[in-house]
Amino acid sequence: MNIRLQKSTLHKQSKIAITGSKSESNRLLLLQALYPSITIANISNSDDATLMQKALKSTDSIKDIHHAGTAMRFLTAYYATQNGQEITLTGSSRMQERPIKILVDGLQQLGADIQYTNNEGYPPLQIKGQKLQGNQVNLDANISSQYISALLLIAPTLENGLTLTLNGKITSVPYIKMTLSLLNDLGVKTNFEGNTITVDRFEATQEAKAFTVESDWSSASYFYSLIALSGIGTTVQLSAYKQNSLQGDSCLAEIYTKFGVETTFQENTITLTKTREATQEIIKLDLKNAPDIAQTIAVTAFGLQLPCEMIGLHTLKIKETDRLVALKTELEKLGASVDITDESLYLHIADSINKNIVIATYKDHRMAMAFAPLALRAPIEIEKADVVSKSFPDFWKDLAKIGIEMEEI
Repeated sequence: MNIRLQKSTLHKQSKIAITGSKSESNRLLLLQALYPSITIANISNSDDATLMQKALKSTDSIKDIHHAGTAMRFLTAYYATQNGQEITLTGSSRMQERPIKILVDGLQQLGADIQYTNNEGYPPLQIKGQKLQGNQVNLDANISSQYISALLLIAPTLENGLTLTLNGKITSVPYIKMTLSLLNDLGVKTNFEGNTITVDRFEATQEAKAFTVESDWSSASYFYSLIALSGIGTTVQLSAYKQNSLQGDSCLAEIYTKFGVETTFQENTITLTKTREATQEIIKLDLKNAPDIAQTIAVTAFGLQLPCEMIGLHTLKIKETDRLVALKTELEKLGASVDITDESLYLHIADSINKNIVIATYKDHRMAMAFAPLALRAPIEIEKADVVSKSFPDFWKDLAKIGIEMEEI
């Protein structure tokens, strides 16, 4: 399904309720599998969270998590600890191209029995669950935080807990802190000092523990972009959010002040308002702690005809697609000039925006959603638009609610 977006204008005021964070949801779903007394409200309705739940409930020996990267990492760690269970963990063709060796090596340091069934370092994995005896792991620090979180989530069940030593400069610290905060809320003792993280063993209790998942800040990013590209005075209210968020992408509130968007926090909601024109200075950002919003920011800057330089993007190459190459390709179709390296993107000022361009999505939900706000500047077509179901199934419905005109083709 392709969607053609007409050149549109947002309603002056709108309200949207956004589903729970898939990052928080998948962490809590894994903890719930380890500690069944946990209850979870406002679970994400994303494909990733749905696939995670399906895999955990399934009694099949083959667990296919399709394109859900978080589920692949977290479930690799989970099933390594499930004594007596033997399963094969697999996914889509793209998932079988995404590296997992760093996590497998870490689990093997603990004593895990994991074998590659096809290509060394990549899914599918043959996992024989057992009681892991080790309690020390050393990893490079500049890796996907999901590898680190996968180890931390199983750490409380290990006989002697876990001491995790990270070598070098740590990437995506907020996601690590999110995991540790959820463990702390459960009652697990943790410590994160310098490049060492320790997690104590935690015995399961029968006492019920209720968690409510905050709505997804990554999903909010597209509304920040829409407001930034709108006229002064345009507002949208989003729920349910909190000011002291566990999610690294909550840095959006500060970043988008550069684009003239102010964020007002109220009880369980945020209101985004275009209060002034965007700065005319180059937008310079280090997104090592929030790489998932890089696509949205790049498209916002392009739509506002602003130069933009972003660094800290090295993890984007191993996402659903190589997001740096994909961004460069699609932005240049629209008339941009973009330079990329393995960890950075530089967007030059564009004089105009080409109309009626078909944006390829590369089976990447964030490519589809990041480019959609350009409908406020020019008509645009999004290829294979249903890919948004991976993280935000209601995305197109919500855009229609706030004034974006579209048709399926």
